[in-house]
Amino acid sequence: IYKCYSCEPPCRDPYEFTHTCQNAIQCWKSRTRDADGQVQESRGCSTSPDQLPMICSQNSLKINGPSKRNTGKFVNVVCCAGDYCNEGDFPELLPFDNNDVTVITADTSSISKMLVAVLGPFLVIAMLGAVTIFFIRRSHRKRLAASRTKQDPEAYLVNDELLRATSAGDSTLREYLQHSVTSGSGSGLPLLVQRTLAKQVTLIECIGRGKYGEVWRGHWHGESIAVKIFFSRDEESWKRETEIYSTILLRHENILGFIGSDMTSRNSCTQLWLMTHYYPLGSLFDHLNRNALSHNDMVWICLSIANGLVHLHTEIFGKQGKPAMAHRDLKSKNILVTSNGSCVIADFGLAVTHSHVTGQLDLGNNPKVGTKRYMAPEVLDESIDLECFEALRRTDIYAFGLVLWEVCRRTISCGIAEEYKVPFYDVVPMDPSFEDMRKVVCIDNYRPSIPNRWSSDSLMAGMSKLMKECWHQNPNVRLPALRIKKTIHKLASADEKIRLDFDEVCV
Repeated sequence: IYKCYSCEPPCRDPYEFTHTCQNAIQCWKSRTRDADGQVQESRGCSTSPDQLPMICSQNSLKINGPSKRNTGKFVNVVCCAGDYCNEGDFPELLPFDNNDVTVITADTSSISKMLVAVLGPFLVIAMLGAVTIFFIRRSHRKRLAASRTKQDPEAYLVNDELLRATSAGDSTLREYLQHSVTSGSGSGLPLLVQRTLAKQVTLIECIGRGKYGEVWRGHWHGESIAVKIFFSRDEESWKRETEIYSTILLRHENILGFIGSDMTSRNSCTQLWLMTHYYPLGSLFDHLNRNALSHNDMVWICLSIANGLVHLHTEIFGKQGKPAMAHRDLKSKNILVTSNGSCVIADFGLAVTHSHVTGQLDLGNNPKVGTKRYMAPEVLDESIDLECFEALRRTDIYAFGLVLWEVCRRTISCGIAEEYKVPFYDVVPMDPSFEDMRKVVCIDNYRPSIPNRWSSDSLMAGMSKLMKECWHQNPNVRLPALRIKKTIHKLASADEKIRLDFDEVCV
C-alpha cells in the first residue's frame, strides 16, 4: 500500500501537487495528446486492481476510428510502486504526425442510405428522449441545490463548487466540508469520503425502519456493512452525522465505526446514505429483548458503554485534537452489540461539540430533539442552559442511568431476570408526549423501580446506587462518565465471579 501525489489537468508544474491519495496499489503520471494536438498532464493513483488494466496497460488508443497501437504519440502513462514515486517530470510524447490519425470516410452507398432512412427516425426519437430526461434531472438538481443553499449558503460550497445529488457513480462529497482525506487512522477523515460508495454497495435486506428512514445490510468488497438511508427531509441529521463521524480522533473501539457517506439519486429521488460497520446482534434494545444476562455480560456491556461515553465527552488537546462531544440521544436503540458482547455508541444526528480552547459550542442546524422517554428533567422543564456544554453532557449521564437500569433488569440475580421493559413503561404510554414525561419526571419526581432482591446481591446493589446517582434530579449531583467507568470497574473487581480483562478499557 503506497501514498501518491495527485493533480488534475492542467498540471503545468511537474512539482505541483493538488493533494495526495492514500492506500494506493500503484502510482502513475501521464501525458496525453488529443486529435487537435492539445497536450495535458496529470498524476494520480490506482486504489483497486480493477483500475490497473484501464490505467497502467494503455497499449492502444482509439482516435476517430479503429484502435491504433500506441506509439507514444498520443498517450504515455508511467506506473510505479512506491511512496510518492510519481513525482517529477511527466513522460514525454513522440512528435505529432497528422498521418497517425485515422479518419473514417462516410459510406455513401445505397445500403448506407437505406440504413440511415430506417434508423434515422429511431435515433431522433432516442435523442429527444435523452434530452428531455437530461433537462428534467437538471431541473430537479437545481431545485435541490437552491433549497440547500438557502438553508445554509456556505455549508455546501467546496472550492466554489456546489455539492449536488448525482447518479450513483459520480463523486458527491468532494472531500466533505473542506477536510483533507487521510488513512482513517484517527488523524483525519476516512479514506472513502472522497469517493462515491453507492455503486460499490449491494443492498441485501432491510434490517430496520424508523422515523429517520431505513437501515439495510449491504455487501461492500465482500464484507457486510450497515447502510443507513435517510429520508430527504432528514438531510440535517445525515449531514450532522457525517460531520461528527468525520471528526479527527473520534475513532474508538466503543464508537460505531464509520466507513463513508454518500448522496445519491435513485429513480429521480435523492437518497442520503451513511455506511458503517455491521453488527449482526443488532441494538442493545434487541439484544435485551432476546437474552437474559449473566453478571459478566452485564458488566461488559455497561463498562463498554461507559468507556465510549468517556471518549465522547473528553476533549483531546493538540495540533490535531478532538473536541468534547455530547450525544443528546443516548438510549438502548442507539447502542449496538458487537460479537464479543461489548457495545458501541451510534446515531450522532443530534450530537454537539465543544472546544475548551476556543470556547466554541457547535449545536448544529438540526431542529429535532432527542427521545422524550430519555429526556432529563432540566430538558423537560426547559430550565437547561443550551449554551452550557456541561449541562448538555449531564443529560447524557441521565440517559445512561436509564440504560443501566434496562441492562441490570435483564441480569440474572438470585436466579431471576426480569422481563425486558423500557424505562417508565408502567407510568406513561408507549409513545409518551412531552407533557406526559414532564409530569412523571419533573413534577412526580418518579424514576424506574428497583427490585428489592438486588440489595442482597453486592454487584447489583452497587449498580443500583450508581444508576440513582446518574438520574438524579439535580444535574450537578450526576457523576461524570469517567467516574462511572471507574465505579463499574471497582464493583466488578470486588466480585470474585467476574472474570474479565479490563486492562484495555479502564484508566
